[in-house]
Amino acid sequence: MAAARALPITAALLTGTVALYITLVAFGNITDFGTNQQFVQHVLAMDTTFKDDDLMWRAIESEGLQDAAYIAIIVWETIAALVLIWATFLWFRPDPARARRTSTVGLLMLMLLFGAGFIAIGGEWFAMWQSEDWNGLDAAMRVFLLSAVVLVVIHLPVDRSGAVSGRGTTG
Repeated sequence: MAAARALPITAALLTGTVALYITLVAFGNITDFGTNQQFVQHVLAMDTTFKDDDLMWRAIESEGLQDAAYIAIIVWETIAALVLIWATFLWFRPDPARARRTSTVGLLMLMLLFGAGFIAIGGEWFAMWQSEDWNGLDAAMRVFLLSAVVLVVIHLPVDRSGAVSGRGTTG
């Protein structure tokens, strides 16, 4: 019986860890709105990049659009946090398939935000990698990889006895 519960408990704890992290991130962005608002403004304005004329046309200098982007990020983070909190709760119920699906949604939300949003769009489209002061690529990569590792763990194949197996996921 202990082996049958090891993976769900591990999945619950890892999902809960990511849920806690993104909840604190969203809470911080809401309660200290200005700090990361400046980050988003500088990245979108590209005002600390190399000022290459071939790239600067991409800059978004409208404060309204910058604020809208930041608010969208906070809303996305908050929804992902709520999904992952719910998923953590579901891991302690006798429905691992639902817990796995819900965890997958929340983790993919984070991977999209930090992978597509921060690494691809922020890092490459807005050339965030060029900035010494407003470069969030390392932090984004950490969250992306953490989410990916948890996603892999929750999708480890489990046989009927609860042991990790080489076959497809059940339950």
